[in-house]
Amino acid sequence: MNWRYRANATLEGLTGYTLTRRLRKEAPKPAPKPPPPELRRLPGDEVRPPVDGVHDRLLREPVFLLSSVRSGSTLLRVMLDSHSRIHSPIETHFRRVTVGLGTDPVRQAMDLLGHTHSDIEHIVWDRLLHRELSRSGKPILAEKTPSNVFAWRRISTCWPDARFVFLLRHPMSIVQSWHEADPPKRPMEEAVPRTLSYMTYLQEARTHLKGLTLRYEDLVADPEAELRRLCAFLDVAYEPAMLSYGDQDHGAFVKGIGDWRDKIRAGTVVAARPLPEAGEIPDALHQICRQWGYLR
Repeated sequence: MNWRYRANATLEGLTGYTLTRRLRKEAPKPAPKPPPPELRRLPGDEVRPPVDGVHDRLLREPVFLLSSVRSGSTLLRVMLDSHSRIHSPIETHFRRVTVGLGTDPVRQAMDLLGHTHSDIEHIVWDRLLHRELSRSGKPILAEKTPSNVFAWRRISTCWPDARFVFLLRHPMSIVQSWHEADPPKRPMEEAVPRTLSYMTYLQEARTHLKGLTLRYEDLVADPEAELRRLCAFLDVAYEPAMLSYGDQDHGAFVKGIGDWRDKIRAGTVVAARPLPEAGEIPDALHQICRQWGYLR
């Protein structure tokens, strides 16, 4: 490519870009297309408890571990899953399962039967998790998808007898861990707002729901003591096998459905990183640090 061709190509590129921007400003925006029938929600959708209370659910007293990303929830999951009475699967992301009602007759039928769109989704969620629990042969399910913090109201409405465990970690340690998990794709300038949203909703859930609060730092410093507290809350006996989670198969450690890094693959509890100094904490994290007791 000679210099003249490069110059012409650059000029055409600039001209085309400028023209495109001008046309975009002048052209009227097209009206948004309605979603296809299978994605359209029933009118008057309402998130509400099951009609017959807990008797309308197959899953009884499920446990939901609510936490931010990069808080040690996978470690706690495999510890729980090592108990003979508790099944804690990989992150199921069940709340992303939606129901499509693709024809007018089925929409009409569901409406006349008295189901809201959310009612139908709750039935599917309940059946999905109950099937997972049944396959394990254990009586207690503990689900730990971190994004559940954004749907804590709906989850507590879907299962009125649900039990909640809140897992905290120093907010700055969360930020650092999120960045270090994939530095090229997770720059530090994005780490605070991305993780703070999880922490904010987690704190909101702690304010409105009853449950047990654990700290990641305490869990790795004295795992037996913290697991005994957790077992007492869940009304099961503590089992030493929970500390040796590497002796059992807990499914694949794969990115997207839980922690996948070397630390979790060690099979034993690894010490936490040193807590950051107060001067290392960005202003945006000060409030949540104070609320969680990590900053005066």
